[in-house]
Amino acid sequence: MQGENSGVPVHGTVEDALKLIRSGDVIATPCYANEPSIFLSRLHTVAASLEGVQLWSTNPVQAYPVITDPSLNGHIDILSIFYGAASRSGHPLKRISLAPTNLSASGPVQVHTAKPTVFVAAVTPADADGNVHLSVDLQYSLDCMEAADRIIFEINPRLPMTFGETAMPLTTADLVYEADTPLTCAPEIRSTAVEKAIADYVVSLVNDGDCIQIGIGGTPNAVGQALSTKHDLGVHTEMITSSIGELIRKGVITNRRKNFCTGKTVGAFAWGDQALYDLMDGNPDFLLKRSSWVNDPFVIAQNDNMVSINTALQIDLTGQVCSESIGPRQYSGSGGAFDFAYGAYRSRGGRSIIAINSTAKNGSISKIQTSLTPGAIVTISRNVVDYVVTEYGIAKLRDRTVRQRVENLIAVAHPDFRAQLREEAEKNMLW
Repeated sequence: MQGENSGVPVHGTVEDALKLIRSGDVIATPCYANEPSIFLSRLHTVAASLEGVQLWSTNPVQAYPVITDPSLNGHIDILSIFYGAASRSGHPLKRISLAPTNLSASGPVQVHTAKPTVFVAAVTPADADGNVHLSVDLQYSLDCMEAADRIIFEINPRLPMTFGETAMPLTTADLVYEADTPLTCAPEIRSTAVEKAIADYVVSLVNDGDCIQIGIGGTPNAVGQALSTKHDLGVHTEMITSSIGELIRKGVITNRRKNFCTGKTVGAFAWGDQALYDLMDGNPDFLLKRSSWVNDPFVIAQNDNMVSINTALQIDLTGQVCSESIGPRQYSGSGGAFDFAYGAYRSRGGRSIIAINSTAKNGSISKIQTSLTPGAIVTISRNVVDYVVTEYGIAKLRDRTVRQRVENLIAVAHPDFRAQLREEAEKNMLW
């Protein structure tokens, strides 16, 4: 939807952008390097003059004052579909409320829950055709932009120019301003010995020519390193990471054996190091599209030999997976975990893998439990869980009875907890 301008955006400052915010507005912003950091870092300065404003801000990379200052309650309140570290800091202050959704439905859910009236995004400078690019985040950005009445662009020349659905006319905006700020890069996370052991088991389930989805963190990073021994891998993933960029540079990921979007690394967003952004800049081999398409399980399933690799916080002995809460306390969000687990489950030759450390809190708690902690959220139904991998091996759950699942999961639990799990399984009549 076109903004309120007459076809020529106003060139102004971030202060001019803040003046466009009105009481009752719903503001939406993209994530990661497309997050309008200058705007968000100053939004709290106009809060006193506003009432009933809501801000869609998902997994912000900074704990902006607008997120963490409880005095802003009622002036500007935060909505989110996923918690990161900054979001979690705002939750106990009652600054933020979560709208539960799978990533595949995130755009429509946001529009239907609280329709954006203002869309603010960091974008590239205009190209020769007069288009700017939402270069690294299309999760829900286009849905929110199309719903908004006013559109503001924070022009950052450091953003990469990417292909897919990223381009839009500069004239889409009502107001633009310049902001030459460093790009947000994902933190470098070193993998532990346990995570590397898990990765070795995971990679044993991946074949040359498979199409993969991996995330970010110690275990996914270890998987990325271990995949260096494979050939001709393809990628269809929600998140394009530094490890994916490294595998492309090594020639491991070629995408040439994909039967769907052949030759393209497909994703909904990218968050990684500067080397990844440099690789994506002007590179037509990357295809970014909104998550309602990328994360649609029936789109994912069109990839033959699709391998989904995700982590979790907890899993019970029947195969229910919690990826987003610690008991009832929201920790992250559903994200695309179910989308890709189900898409890989339906793929011809596909495999869905949950890679999980066997314990937490320095080995004092088993992540494989007889039943999930009371209040824990089931992110992935046991009906579509395929493989569970720990540092102790691989548990096959697909096409297995509950009794077989219990036996297989206890076999990959930490040895210190296996006897207890067997006793509890007997008591709860899971055998």
